Amino acid sequence: MVIVLFDGLAFGMLLFVLSVGLTVTLGLMNFINLAHGAFGMLGGYVTVLLMRQYGWPFLLTLPMAFLAAALVSVVLERVFFRRLYRAGELNQVLFTIGLVFVAAAGATYFFGTGQQPIVLPSWLRGSVEVAGIRFGSYRIFLIVVSLIITALLFFTLERTRFGAKIRAAVDNQRVAQALGLNVERIFAITFALGSGLAGLGGALAIEIVGLDPSFGLHFLVYVLIVVSVGGLGSIPGSFLGAALLGIGDVAGKYLVPELGSFLIYLLLVAILLIRPTGLLGKR
Repeated sequence: MVIVLFDGLAFGMLLFVLSVGLTVTLGLMNFINLAHGAFGMLGGYVTVLLMRQYGWPFLLTLPMAFLAAALVSVVLERVFFRRLYRAGELNQVLFTIGLVFVAAAGATYFFGTGQQPIVLPSWLRGSVEVAGIRFGSYRIFLIVVSLIITALLFFTLERTRFGAKIRAAVDNQRVAQALGLNVERIFAITFALGSGLAGLGGALAIEIVGLDPSFGLHFLVYVLIVVSVGGLGSIPGSFLGAALLGIGDVAGKYLVPELGSFLIYLLLVAILLIRPTGLLGKR
């Protein structure tokens, strides 16, 4: 049972890394970016390309996956997304979900429809034995990375001037501009941060869930569930929600296999019935 909980926590941490960027853009910027999964897929393919074609080690591809997704998002934000900040939710949903299908078609054209496996370094392929129980090294790595990301994001958004500027720009753009804040620049940086984290999550996800052109659409559902359960704009909420959903999903498939993947949706409904704003959401 311990290993089931551990695997569930590791899967939850993967969901957290994939979804925390959307928590930032949706919760702090009030922008419905359903193309978030496409940025995750981009990060995954960057890792595959660098490892296969150029022989880069896995760890060095992770910051490149982050940067690639962030840079592409900056271009898209300036050209397209910026025009939608004040548009209705339907316009945001239709445009961004359209980008997911465009990204899937592009990935299919360049990489084909098959899975894109990678070979991890030997120290991540093994396991660590504790009290007679063997824990996968890569899953331990995922949990550690997620804890680091949580700490850095919480500190940046809650304890720095930049975080205060983001909150001010979101609460009242006109007042923020009157105070001399460059709201467009703040939004661009915030959007790039959220998308870059999605790219990082996509790179980390390859070993656990694989990578193919449907990645952006398939994991969009999981990402939205985590954000909804955790609460809009709450980094700790997303962390807690992802952990609960990951453990519940893996434990459910192990203990009640006939329910399969349906259990995660039951958890979603149960939590939102009790906490409509999410576990730590305020709105």
